[in-house]
Amino acid sequence: MRFTDLLAVGLRNRGMTVEVITPQPMLLRNKAQPGRGIDKWLGYVDKWILFPLTLRRFVRNQRHEFGDDTYYHVCDHSNAPYLTHLPKERAAITCHDVLAIRGALGHTEAYCSASRTGVVLQRWILKHLSSAQRIACVSRRTLIQLCELSGSHHPGSGWKVVHNALNAEFKKIEKSEALRILKQNGIAIPLPFVLHVGSNLPRKNRSLLLQMSQQGDLSWTGNICFAGEPMDQLLSAEAKNFGIAGRVYSVAKPDHATLCALYSLAHALVFPSFSEGFGWPIIEAHACGVPVIASNLEPLIEVGGGAVLHSDPHDAKSFATVLRTLDDPAIRESLIKNGYKNTDRFGLMRMVDEYLELHEISKTATGCTAN
Repeated sequence: MRFTDLLAVGLRNRGMTVEVITPQPMLLRNKAQPGRGIDKWLGYVDKWILFPLTLRRFVRNQRHEFGDDTYYHVCDHSNAPYLTHLPKERAAITCHDVLAIRGALGHTEAYCSASRTGVVLQRWILKHLSSAQRIACVSRRTLIQLCELSGSHHPGSGWKVVHNALNAEFKKIEKSEALRILKQNGIAIPLPFVLHVGSNLPRKNRSLLLQMSQQGDLSWTGNICFAGEPMDQLLSAEAKNFGIAGRVYSVAKPDHATLCALYSLAHALVFPSFSEGFGWPIIEAHACGVPVIASNLEPLIEVGGGAVLHSDPHDAKSFATVLRTLDDPAIRESLIKNGYKNTDRFGLMRMVDEYLELHEISKTATGCTAN
């Protein structure tokens, strides 16, 4: 929903009328845990059988009221089957990544395993995604991989790269104010600390931050903060085994102000992912004036825009070595300065105008986003 809300706000700022339509639970009984037992299958019925009926009815009503002046955008590639129910010439979709599809097809470097049901679902999604006339891929890497999966190495002009925009106002917060925000939320992390923003998914490679403390003379001796999903038992056990549990902090689901405060106080954002579709934390950190060290893989190099230090995500020693270069004030200030410049590529209205161009519509058309 984060991207959906972002796009809707931007389109409204361009004067468009936007209506967001999302599947609503009808048969699903346990909304809190929709992925368990019979509720998983009831959720599938809600999403893939009942919601398309609602979508078709909406399209008929729009055609009756506005003729051909309504355009449709599916905000997530996992909902590609909805394209079947939309006017093909006036519908487009955003592809955030093809990691789950690649994982289902046996590409281990995607770090996304799939169940038997998941394999069938991802193949179904790929079939519909490949048939789309207009696709916005959030990075060149995602576009290239989608072309390979679909067998289309030379996609038409309707398949384009449209970078994500910053999804909120991220900015540098002065140290005293940032510390006050953390204290207000009961968070006390001694400085200095390196920051990771994300989840416990294997591809996020959180463990590397702990391993950076075990690299002899190059070891990181400060604190480590994991923001986002709470640390799982495996990560906590690893920190304990390394003897650094007292230096490791977890900030679960921080609100926006807290996240900006963490970025602003961090010695560096360390983002050693094995696979990504885009990499939002990189530009969030840049907007908050913190240096970034990330994997030397695409699309992180593309998103970093030359303002990031890159290293091998399989090599904790290389990350620790690169981190030590931030002790040089000149290197640090250069990264911060270039990071601020890099955020200029990810403005909301720039993204919105590229979506309008993708749809080949004017700035006064009526729009519908189907999430």
